[in-house]
Amino acid sequence: MAKKKTKKKEATPKSTTKKSSPEPKNEQDGFSPAQFLQGTREEFSKVVWPSQQQLISESAAVMLMVILVATTIYFVDNLFSWIAGMVF
Repeated sequence: MAKKKTKKKEATPKSTTKKSSPEPKNEQDGFSPAQFLQGTREEFSKVVWPSQQQLISESAAVMLMVILVATTIYFVDNLFSWIAGMVF
């Protein structure tokens, strides 16, 4: 019987991209309010702001959940207080 020759696949190194940390443009100046405000404005332009309807509906959902959890904790606390009063 003839044996099949198989080629071994050599592992190819993945290309690594080195991310450079953001460095101040001029280290001698230190903090620059103008550069800070410019960077802040650039970051705010990247934000995806919710629509008014989405903001209202999600705020209502959060408020409803907070009320539901607070009410549950209130009733459980009263239950445990009543049980403790019966025991002691």
